[in-house]
Amino acid sequence: MLIDLLVSNSGNLASELVERTSSTLRVQEIVRLSLAPAFLLAAIGAVMNVMMARLIWVANRIERLESRMEDDQTRLERRELARLRRRRRLAQRAVMFSTGAALTICVVIALLFVSAFITPQIGTITAIAWIATMLFLITGLVFFAGETIAAASGQKPAGPDEGS
Repeated sequence: MLIDLLVSNSGNLASELVERTSSTLRVQEIVRLSLAPAFLLAAIGAVMNVMMARLIWVANRIERLESRMEDDQTRLERRELARLRRRRRLAQRAVMFSTGAALTICVVIALLFVSAFITPQIGTITAIAWIATMLFLITGLVFFAGETIAAASGQKPAGPDEGS
């Protein structure tokens, strides 16, 4: 019913669109092709969840230290704050680049579906978006690795009054 309405009102463009997408096999193939990027998107989300938890912990720790210390900061406390601020910067960059990866993988998925509806070949654009996704993801993971290394190299264990 809706398809007939589109074809009768819009003329050639709508009928061409309907013709290209009327094949169930073609649509199934597009969905199949988009599964790998969709799973990658889910994995990026899971990693970002861990990154955000670490970022929130570091930010809260900085706030607690700053409010407790006010103006009387020992050299050890200043060093810990500097280390925490570095970890926060690394974690923020990890989250930002991972967000970029998530956005570009969404573009890849959209391009895969759009490619079924248009005549011009957009494989090159899709490949560039995929490469951009990988570059963003790799960069985000490198920053995340840097943050975990910074945490392991100098972070003293939290005391009972500081939480985990």
